[in-house]
Amino acid sequence: MTGTAPRPPRRSTLLRVTTVVAAAVPLCTAGWFGWQALDHPDPAGATAASAPPTTAASPGGTGTDGATGTADPAAAPLTPPVAPPPSSEAPAPEPPAGTPPQAPTPTPAAAGGLAGRTVVLDPGHNPGNVAHTAEINRQVDIGNARKECDTTGTETNAGYSEAEYTLDVSRRARAILTARGAKVVLVQDGDRPWGPCIDERARAGADAHADAAVSVHGDGGPASGSGFHVIMPARVTAGKADTSAIVEPSHRLGLLLRDRFHTATGEPYADYIAEQGLDTRSDLGGLNLSTVPKVFIECGNMRNSTDAKRMTDPQWRQQAAQGIADALTAFLTTQ
Repeated sequence: MTGTAPRPPRRSTLLRVTTVVAAAVPLCTAGWFGWQALDHPDPAGATAASAPPTTAASPGGTGTDGATGTADPAAAPLTPPVAPPPSSEAPAPEPPAGTPPQAPTPTPAAAGGLAGRTVVLDPGHNPGNVAHTAEINRQVDIGNARKECDTTGTETNAGYSEAEYTLDVSRRARAILTARGAKVVLVQDGDRPWGPCIDERARAGADAHADAAVSVHGDGGPASGSGFHVIMPARVTAGKADTSAIVEPSHRLGLLLRDRFHTATGEPYADYIAEQGLDTRSDLGGLNLSTVPKVFIECGNMRNSTDAKRMTDPQWRQQAAQGIADALTAFLTTQ
């Protein structure tokens, strides 16, 4: 045997690997928890990140072609949409069920759009005519004939006269039209003992440089008939009468008056005269001699008990005035 010292025994390879793995696992685990704490500070962030993105609907809920659609997921924003800032005005409360609709806001014409326009209102007859029969019975030239200067008019069975009715409604209509800015001229305002004659009434439009004129009447038809009608001028070219220039605009005024009066009052078209509430005549001096657009309205049949009840009611007369004023307003603002 020689004389050298023996080497110590070697550890196995499996033991060394096991030792390294056991040391590395705790270190990796601790590092993973630290990264999670830094990247996601609270659980809510993880929840929000996992939720699908939403897109804001376009105003009105429709596209440019008017068809309702859904958002394209590919076009979804990467960040949540920002809510619009709160309105400074509170939303209008819903009206309770059964609430009647509110009246519309007045149009410019209703609120003063007739400034610079002139209207003539001709209250038919005169309460004083009954005491001046000689004056009103004299004949005047109406172009194609001669007729009485004026008449007393009709009345209800209870004695409410046409002249009282026409003056009251004309005054009411004047108040409405004046509030809308128009200058309104009454041919007579209860300030004359009788008349005036029909030729003077016809001239009133030209004298006032009026844009339009309406003669207000109540009819004295058969007691069985009811309703109102509007009388428009026929084309008359005879003597001092020439309605050629006013026939067309008067017809337009007549249509408006028929429609607005019917809407305002609920009065039906006359069932004993005219056609659909319209008549055309060539025998009325107040129309034949007019040089401005002009029509007559027979607001109802004062000899009919139903019409008489309406026409003696002040509330209904206010509605009648409203219809007349609305027709003139429409005529003057749509030319």
